[in-house]
Amino acid sequence: MAEHFADGQKLCVILGDNIVETSIRKAADDFRQQAQGAKILLKEVTDAGRFGVAEISGDRIANIEEKPRHPKSNYAVTGIYMYDATVFDKVRTLVPSKRGELEITDVNNAYIQEGSMTFDFLDGWWTDAGTFDSLLRAANLVAQSVTERRKAEAEKLAAEGALR
Repeated sequence: MAEHFADGQKLCVILGDNIVETSIRKAADDFRQQAQGAKILLKEVTDAGRFGVAEISGDRIANIEEKPRHPKSNYAVTGIYMYDATVFDKVRTLVPSKRGELEITDVNNAYIQEGSMTFDFLDGWWTDAGTFDSLLRAANLVAQSVTERRKAEAEKLAAEGALR
């Protein structure tokens, strides 16, 4: 449905339940310089089986497996995807999975198979807020970040006041 809006240009897809602490600007800027293909952002997690999991071989992703029972790594695919215009051609070739859904993991694996998938690791914290537990975690992380930012701003203002 986004093909018309992409207008043949590169695009970034961010799943709606993603919450991140830091900017993805550097990864996006790097992707803009990439001639073709895709880029995904990974995050090391303790509960990898809840996510798409990247199997890394050297400086490349060898495969992504969706919600594996026995993950081959602890690197979750965060749900931040950057694609060139060929993504829509790849989407048109998809067939429903065992769950009866068209899987973004299949799109990502198509890029991997053609050798045009790159990746970066996401800095800061990340949560997907897709379960009650992760939604609570997200709320706590955001609250903590806001508190820390307000404290830093107050300390800065106090220091500036002391200098006057």
